[in-house]
Amino acid sequence: MRHLLTLFDLTPDELKSILATANYLKAELRAGKRPPILDRYTLALLFEKPSLRTRVSFETGMTQLGGNSLFLGEDVGWGKREAPSDFTNVLGQFVDAVACRAKQHNRVEQLASFNAMPVINSLTDLSHPCQAIADVLTIQEAFGSLDERHLVFVGDGNNVSRSLALACAMLDLRFTLACPEGYELDDEWLGRIHERYPNAKIQQISDPKAAVRDADAIYTDVWTSMGQEAESKIRRKAFANYQINDDLMEAAPSTARVLHCLPAVRGEEITDDVIDGPQSDVINQAGNRMHAQKALLVFLLRPEWIQKNIT
Repeated sequence: MRHLLTLFDLTPDELKSILATANYLKAELRAGKRPPILDRYTLALLFEKPSLRTRVSFETGMTQLGGNSLFLGEDVGWGKREAPSDFTNVLGQFVDAVACRAKQHNRVEQLASFNAMPVINSLTDLSHPCQAIADVLTIQEAFGSLDERHLVFVGDGNNVSRSLALACAMLDLRFTLACPEGYELDDEWLGRIHERYPNAKIQQISDPKAAVRDADAIYTDVWTSMGQEAESKIRRKAFANYQINDDLMEAAPSTARVLHCLPAVRGEEITDDVIDGPQSDVINQAGNRMHAQKALLVFLLRPEWIQKNIT
């Protein structure tokens, strides 16, 4: 049984296989084909946080694959009405996999520890692997290849940038985090990346214009994530010079693409002119959540299909 709690749960070849499967399934959908690879499979969506892209992309993706999904909110009593072992093992009797959007990473680790069904981390405070897979898929589409590409994240060392740094290490991309002092990637996560991938090309600098000078993709996220609301005033002040706007884009190559995992606080971390501008791939990036997650579901539940049809 396989889980995806972070991208450390995949090898680089497996990540490449998921990307190839996503490309294939996206092309099939464009051609009007929806192969029922997961016919009669059921995915549970266990969410502690609100969602648009994650919920709709998983639900629609399962439907397109011939399967079904169930949304499980607070009413199911996860961690409240019964022991975690009872909850998880019973859920595993009913569904084939669970995608969990949790406030704390140890929650998905606990779910996976019982091996009742494959567990997908669809967002925690530590990591957002589904987002990162969709992001590198978007960069691959924009340039035709990931070879020698440079991804610059203008923001803080949050769950998204952690996952992107790891994805870049796995796929041999350069990754730069442009952030104010005190908001870097944590040493423990960086240590894990460099232990697994000694040749990882990861840089952290404070000057956003220097960071984007040779960027292929420029990425940002909200300055204040869910759960950090008490820090919003401090963060707005700290990141005031890290907005993706026309001035910053002038320092970047004209071929650079703009990414944002959404939802965006327009006028804060990014301006309307940029997010709606000709260099923005933000909407396609959001759409790629579904294609990436469809591929991930097939990888976890029907790996033999990928071996037969993709590799």
